[in-house]
Amino acid sequence: MRRLGYISLCLVLVLGSFGAHAQDKAGLISGDFRGINFARFVAQVEAGSDYHFFYIPGELDTLPVSLVADRQPLSGVLEQILARTPFRFGIDSLHRVFVWSGPPIQMDLASGYYGRRSVTSRQVTDLDTGARTGGGLANRILKTAVDNRLYEIGIAGGPEGGYATVAGYIRDAKNGEPVIGAAVQVENTKTGVSTDQFGYYALTLSRGRHTLRVTSVGMTDLVRHILLHSDGKMSIDMQEYVPILKSVVVDASKTTNVRSVRMGFQQLDIAAIKQVPAVLGEPDVLRVVLTLPGVNSAGEGSTGLNVRGGAADQNLILFNDATIYNPAHFFGFFSAFNPDAVKDVELYKSSIPEKYGGRLSSVVDVTGREGNKKKFSGSGGVGPLDARLTLEGPIDSGKTSYLVSGRTTYSNWILKDLPNADYSNSRASFYDFNAHLSAALGSRNSLYVTGYASHDAFRLNNDTTYAYGNKNANVKWKHLFSNRTTGILMVAYDDYQFRIASNSNEVNAYTFAFAVSQFSGRADFTTHIGTRHTVDFGLTSIRYGLQPGSMEPDAKGSLVAPVVIEREQALESAVYLGDHYNLSSRLTVDGGLRFSVYNYLGPHTEYTYAPGLPRETVNVTDSATYGKGNFIKTYTNPEVRISARYVLTENSSLKLGFNTLTQYIHMMSNTTSISPTDIWKLSDPNIQPQLGKQVSLGFYRNLASNTVEVSAEVYYKSLDHYLDYKSGAVLLLNPHLETEVIDTKGKSYGAEFLVRKQTGKLNGWVSYTWSRTLLQSNDPLAEAPVNHGNWYPSDYDKPNILNVVGNYKFTHRYSVSLNLSYSTGRPITLPVGEYLYAGSLRTLYSDRNEFRVPDYFRTDISMNVEGSHRIKVLAHSSWTFGIYNLTARKNPYSIYFTSENGVVNGYKLSIFGTAIPFITYNFKF
Repeated sequence: MRRLGYISLCLVLVLGSFGAHAQDKAGLISGDFRGINFARFVAQVEAGSDYHFFYIPGELDTLPVSLVADRQPLSGVLEQILARTPFRFGIDSLHRVFVWSGPPIQMDLASGYYGRRSVTSRQVTDLDTGARTGGGLANRILKTAVDNRLYEIGIAGGPEGGYATVAGYIRDAKNGEPVIGAAVQVENTKTGVSTDQFGYYALTLSRGRHTLRVTSVGMTDLVRHILLHSDGKMSIDMQEYVPILKSVVVDASKTTNVRSVRMGFQQLDIAAIKQVPAVLGEPDVLRVVLTLPGVNSAGEGSTGLNVRGGAADQNLILFNDATIYNPAHFFGFFSAFNPDAVKDVELYKSSIPEKYGGRLSSVVDVTGREGNKKKFSGSGGVGPLDARLTLEGPIDSGKTSYLVSGRTTYSNWILKDLPNADYSNSRASFYDFNAHLSAALGSRNSLYVTGYASHDAFRLNNDTTYAYGNKNANVKWKHLFSNRTTGILMVAYDDYQFRIASNSNEVNAYTFAFAVSQFSGRADFTTHIGTRHTVDFGLTSIRYGLQPGSMEPDAKGSLVAPVVIEREQALESAVYLGDHYNLSSRLTVDGGLRFSVYNYLGPHTEYTYAPGLPRETVNVTDSATYGKGNFIKTYTNPEVRISARYVLTENSSLKLGFNTLTQYIHMMSNTTSISPTDIWKLSDPNIQPQLGKQVSLGFYRNLASNTVEVSAEVYYKSLDHYLDYKSGAVLLLNPHLETEVIDTKGKSYGAEFLVRKQTGKLNGWVSYTWSRTLLQSNDPLAEAPVNHGNWYPSDYDKPNILNVVGNYKFTHRYSVSLNLSYSTGRPITLPVGEYLYAGSLRTLYSDRNEFRVPDYFRTDISMNVEGSHRIKVLAHSSWTFGIYNLTARKNPYSIYFTSENGVVNGYKLSIFGTAIPFITYNFKF
């Protein structure tokens, strides 16, 4: 049987790959290999290249090797080593080297059947699929040989005892993309790490033998037996997991949520995001984030996130480390992220890493795909309102990859057909574009270049046109100083601006513009000290440039007077240090400090107000003009980050976290949701930075043999210098914005529950949040404190939020998805009476946010139909059919009132007051 296994393996693999024996273009080998055995030769070659050897260790480990190679093809080196031995070898296009012994095999097939090609990427993938699904004796032998092989790491012969670090990249074998968040754990211990955004890991262990288990959602688990001599590298390719629908896979190692110290953290890959039904059938990153506990929005049609009671501007939204100021398209119905260019999304609500700063509530870190490193491919989709296309592929033998992706809309056809004449003359359009280049510059350096641009323009049945967009570009350089220390340097430019123009009436023609931009640079380093400490440290600096607003005439005959609000500049810098400390197998602590310095810069004119009097323009007592680059005001704030995890049992843990945060830039808006006309304001001598503190406690447990994750968190958060607004505040073209805001403090507290199942025919999650968010205007300089200085609900206070996301896979081709959302109605201020004043009838309003709109409830359903799963087709396609708001419930977005014939009448506005069917076609090749 053993000989039969060898023959089967050779017939399947070698016939297609032996052409590489004669002509190997994968790379050249250099080194002194004198006086060592074959196992040591393999270890040295794998450590210095991307080759991986597959052979039976007992047959070859002791084979003597004695030669010096100077930029020779590996095939030539192996010919010298295996000369006068019964062993043969083959090298495929994925740099896998197969060595076996056995009887000669006839290599010749029909002329031109394989030619002189090596095994193609598609052929290798097909073989691996067979191994995953249990098909093929040769594949089972190959998988068993790989899983049971002993990998020697480092150089033998050093001192016994002590510690060494094994490091490398975890990649998707199909396309070479990094596998983010993969768990690399040492079996029978509580030691393990997760890969970073580049798929890189570093694990410090005692010298000697260890068994590593590598797991990631949606990928086939791997086992690697290693003999760790000294620091060395081991990169691993993971295969996508293709389940047999009737089988149940149980893996006791999938305990990342229990083992990790991170609290208030959720990670979603793009596969999970695409399964959730969304409005108009477009997979939406931020819509899915809204289904997680502790996250809500002001209402339907809004992509602004309110996390644990925070305002929309208190979230740091990143796309490949670029800051996105407005993450919405098309009135908020679409998020700014093309799903085909997204790899995964990470949400931090508490225990925010030290390297992040500048926002109070959360960090939403969207990671884009790097591009296929194996072959040219593409994907796209066509929906009712938009179309998208993504192209990607390798440039130089897989060391460099590119990805370009674009999306645009053709929505005007549906606006023209609206029965309401108030909207049928409206127009709307948007586009976004992504470009990414990833290059490996040797074994220690990697370069990443990312660009992003988006644009929206619309008008609503009038001549006024609104346009806004984001522009982002950054360059990152990653350097491996050693297995234990890595560094990432980044420079970036981010820009957001909007324009409002009206020119149908020449006399009143105008253009209003606003812009905010930032240049930033950062350096992040990670080093492993022994087996107990992982230290992160670095520094960052952001230069803000802000044009608060300008009004210009837009025609020769326009009588509009030009108004330009004085430009603002500021510099925000920070240094940070954090330590991940394993005190014991049960207790791990993360402690860190971030120290931020903020400088408000000239040129600018600052106003001084009379002490003890309300901040009004009539109370201005003096002004001072500062020159270019002068420091007008400096704020310094230390920020503390502490979290701890205590393992209670093998599958449960308790976590505690505390952090303080500072925010120096503020969005000024008198609307509840994000609007294109929202402006931003920098902290200055009169507007202080917002400060936040949060403490949280969580319990995490895995059930049903680690296939179901359960978590519960409680938290309390306090806010200082939160900005609320006076009634009737004027925010646009106001040179004295400090007179329109009220220094407010807030508090938010609640409990969040999550049950999540990521595997099996039935998967999804259920989240429930109970929370309160209250504000108090205790500003002594406020002329009329809101609600007489008493606590009142914020605009985002929704005590109860329930989300259910479920997916059921009938077969590999057919699946159904369901999304159910319920929340308490948001607070609102209503007219409650009338009174006479100065001979006129006036409306009497309630206290601010004393009432609520009706509760919100919505159900969405979709059916996903995959195309043929045949390997050799021009393009793989799929269809998604669904209904958004299945019950056609008229959920209220807002309640508004108008005076009609002396009577105040109230109206309810619904964004989607009916069921919305959709159909989307997706393809990839």
